[in-house]
Amino acid sequence: MTDKREPEISVGIVSGRGLTFTLHGDFLGGDGKRKLSGMYTAVAENGTLVFRNEAEVIRPGEEVILTPSAFDICSFTLHAVTIGVNFHWQRNEDQTFRGNLKFILRGDEVTAINILPLEAYLVSVISSEMSATSSRELLSAHAVISRSWLLAQIDKTLRLSDAGEKYRTSFVTEDEITRWYDREDHRDFDVCADDHCQRYQGITRASTAAVEEAVHETRGEVLMYNDFICDARYSKCCGGATELFENTWEPVNHPYLRKVIDGADDSGTPDTDLTNEENAVEWINANHHAFCNTSDRHILSQVLNNYDQETNDFFRWRVTYRQDELSDLVRERTGIDFGRITALEPLDRGTSGRIFRLRITGDKRSMVIGKELEIRKALSKSHLYSSAFRVERVEESDQASFVLHGAGWGHGVGLCQIGAAVMGAAGYTYRKILNHYFVDAEIKKLY
Repeated sequence: MTDKREPEISVGIVSGRGLTFTLHGDFLGGDGKRKLSGMYTAVAENGTLVFRNEAEVIRPGEEVILTPSAFDICSFTLHAVTIGVNFHWQRNEDQTFRGNLKFILRGDEVTAINILPLEAYLVSVISSEMSATSSRELLSAHAVISRSWLLAQIDKTLRLSDAGEKYRTSFVTEDEITRWYDREDHRDFDVCADDHCQRYQGITRASTAAVEEAVHETRGEVLMYNDFICDARYSKCCGGATELFENTWEPVNHPYLRKVIDGADDSGTPDTDLTNEENAVEWINANHHAFCNTSDRHILSQVLNNYDQETNDFFRWRVTYRQDELSDLVRERTGIDFGRITALEPLDRGTSGRIFRLRITGDKRSMVIGKELEIRKALSKSHLYSSAFRVERVEESDQASFVLHGAGWGHGVGLCQIGAAVMGAAGYTYRKILNHYFVDAEIKKLY
């Protein structure tokens, strides 16, 4: 990313066979002449895009960009947008945005895309990913990593395109499935609006002066390592130690994303090898000091939006499945009939104790699955909090139960949001927070 100007980005908001939207103020249609305002429904009809309301029918073609007459005054609402896709708090809500509204048609499905300046996007991301009342230093740290992550993804897409590479996110054999989930799944826009990329909800989440100031005062700042923008990842709670990038996504080592013990140097938390099964079990059983090991409701309310606060046991947690329940769940979630599941066996763990290769054995078949999100998807109706867990099999009179004792919330790579919130409350500057989680990375102003 060598251009010193602020870039515009495209964010995929929602797709469906019919999308209802409301234009607040005047928007110019694709020809730049026709003004649209009010509520419409966008549908596919005979291979073309159609806007309908009670008064008119408009056929703009296969795609169209609606441009507001004034960015700060006009906005648009997309109705019944699904947020938290496949998470335990999934729900629909109306969301309002500023900027251009683009519709594209793919088969019989319509996709709505928001196009806007990067810094305006960041104001929403910070307020959507976290509470807008978070500490100033945490907000500044998050502005830098969110900006870095997005620009790194755009750079990566350009490199892959220039090299003519076909990017693969899954490798499947008779005995093993290795799959990871990243924003390369998207072809028609830079990023999506959900947790798959970065949570973005336009101006639906009320921002504050502190958020806008944090974005403005860090304008153009990114994390860099050896002249490359850092792929600056983050998750809710690392569980006490952070994970390596290559154990979660593609097999690429980023030196700045290494194992970090999430505590002060004098915390006394042991730095043991959590790739070792015995050490990992002991770590998960323990309640070590860590920045992210907090029950301070004031700090948590600054970090977590209302629906995130529905989750309380994020540092250490437990989930129990009866044998038949687990067998049915895994068959439903993976599409593979293992029969009656008899064992869950961790084969490979990362630096945070997260499993990235798990053998599932049933009385019909055995198979290895990975990476961490594939494991989490297989073992929960939504997403298991993390793949850092130990398995306890409890024998009962009629059937066994499987108890998963776990640590952390999310993939654990890069910045730990709850840990960073505690650091911010304790007086650490945003630069020190970033130096803690992104080892040897530098903060540089790009534009």
